[in-house]
Amino acid sequence: MHPAFSVIFLTTLIGIGQGLFLALYTGEVYALFKVLPPQDGQQFYGMGSLLVMVFLGLGLFASFFHLGHPERAWRAATRWRTSWLSREVIALPAFMGVAFLYGVTHWLGMETPVVYIGSVGLSISLILGAIATLLCFTLFVCTGMIYACIKFLQEWHSPLTVLNFILLGSASGFTLATAFAYFAAPDLVDFYGAWAIIITGGALLTRGASLIRNARLKPKSTIQTAIGVRHTKVVQKAQGFMGSSFNTREFFHHMPAAVVRSVKWVFLVLVFPVPVVFLGSGLMSSSAALMVLAVLVQYAGLLAERWFFFAQANHPQNLYYQSIA
Repeated sequence: MHPAFSVIFLTTLIGIGQGLFLALYTGEVYALFKVLPPQDGQQFYGMGSLLVMVFLGLGLFASFFHLGHPERAWRAATRWRTSWLSREVIALPAFMGVAFLYGVTHWLGMETPVVYIGSVGLSISLILGAIATLLCFTLFVCTGMIYACIKFLQEWHSPLTVLNFILLGSASGFTLATAFAYFAAPDLVDFYGAWAIIITGGALLTRGASLIRNARLKPKSTIQTAIGVRHTKVVQKAQGFMGSSFNTREFFHHMPAAVVRSVKWVFLVLVFPVPVVFLGSGLMSSSAALMVLAVLVQYAGLLAERWFFFAQANHPQNLYYQSIA
């Protein structure tokens, strides 16, 4: 498939925003049960939620560059009964809205318990955070299922696709939370750093599993089945017209195989081992520069990973639309 940079930025930016929110809310829940020290609502949760909104907003902005008529974007939500894309269009603003309210409640200091479950008091921020967490995972599933539900793209049609969206977004979010905590909540740096490394390791396992799976795939279609001719040897000389078309532009990346292989190794290095090394070194030396560098390197790797994700998907129509002449 042709990797559209608008979608690449959309999925990676909202992924890191979702992961950062999960990190923030995890810290608040742990503090509720006295596992972590409580943090200042405005400085940490309020500003952290603002950072979440920045990434989600940038991702939403990037998505409009993928639309031929942005003014009709609202129509994408009308097929929610059958379309995962429509569900994503609904889940994203819903998550943004609740995450915004979550940040506002912390900024206004609305942290007094309003509901008690046994001896545990739940504030408005905790309740909103729980709702936002549910919407966050719903958004992860909707985004991943847009691709995983396409049966004829074998590289995507797997539960690993959804799992990788969740783990890669969470890993990048917790890495960002580590750097953010260094400035806003130093007591939580080790906690977020350790979880960022653990989740990144888990993402490496699932992404590696998807690469191994995809390398073993055998195409279900052949050039013979593509055109309905059962001859043992069929060679395409032309596709019937001179020049490019929608089929040749949107369903193939037009890059040499060597480039695709290189991008694969680039993202495998930048997304997984390098950020872990930077995070580990930053935690041991208490270096803000290394933690910020881990965020930047990992995000650059995620851009390469998402490009490879789209480029690796081999659309069956490419059996016919191989060459212009």
